[in-house]
Amino acid sequence: MAKRALIILAEGAEEMETVITVDVLRRGNVNVTLAGLAGKDTVLCSRNVKVVPDTDLSSALKEAPFDAVILPGGVKGAEALSNAVIVGQTLRDHFAEGKLVATLCAGSTVLVSHGIGKGKRVTSHPSFKMKMVAGGYDYSEDRVVVDGNVITSRAPGTTFEFALKLVELLQGKERADAIMPPMLVKL
Repeated sequence: MAKRALIILAEGAEEMETVITVDVLRRGNVNVTLAGLAGKDTVLCSRNVKVVPDTDLSSALKEAPFDAVILPGGVKGAEALSNAVIVGQTLRDHFAEGKLVATLCAGSTVLVSHGIGKGKRVTSHPSFKMKMVAGGYDYSEDRVVVDGNVITSRAPGTTFEFALKLVELLQGKERADAIMPPMLVKL
């Protein structure tokens, strides 16, 4: 059975972190659902790029469970995700079931807001280091950090590494390695 990932998209999300992650996961044969937090209408991202979700979050959750829940960064996007009760419940459920919870950049602050994985080794954009430490996390400056079922990364420039690590965790290292050459990605 194909692995499934849910990426939650909120207004102000970081578009590179969103689109690269969706694309790489799909190349890795992961069934990805890009769900809009506020609905299925076009979402304006942090650099004024418009992204159309596959569906809205409520509808996507009717198709649960997912093997991974992924949150891109972008300050305004992360704030919206942090303030959404449905996101907190989705993260808590998946974390408790041992499913992957993965965040990028400012998206890592959503873990703090919803109390997910306290004490775990994590990373984020450097500007959020103190928030992560104050939230009770073991902060790392590694580009991608895996601690159990929590995967975190730093910024748009680390998105390929992040997405390839997710493919590895969901589909195996062989599949992750196989999709790198056609994309001309070197790690």
